[in-house]
Amino acid sequence: MVHFDISMIETLCDITSKTEYFIIEFTEKSILPEGFSISDYESKGFMESKLIQDFPLRGRAVFLRIRRRRWRDKQTDKIIKKDFTFIADGSKFTRELSDFLKDAGSYAHRHHEQHSLILWDQST
Repeated sequence: MVHFDISMIETLCDITSKTEYFIIEFTEKSILPEGFSISDYESKGFMESKLIQDFPLRGRAVFLRIRRRRWRDKQTDKIIKKDFTFIADGSKFTRELSDFLKDAGSYAHRHHEQHSLILWDQST
């Protein structure tokens, strides 16, 4: 992958519903955004991770935990970060999953309700 490394893959089970799901954690590589000089900026760790839902895999919900880096200008202390537009606006879904559900003409309401509690429990 160009921008991220897979840092963890977990298979978990929600005891109350007895459903298995995957959490795949992606950690942004330590590569400064284009147009900025490594002599002017330093990595300052990670922003708060985001947990988003993606396409199911073999009938199991898939959640992606995204850990993004932040960079600090050594002179001005201004923080910069890369712009990733793979998360649909106003959603906890990837853009591809959101577009797929819209094109299919249904929201898959039952599937969303079943896994949304898992998503919210993991993000806290």
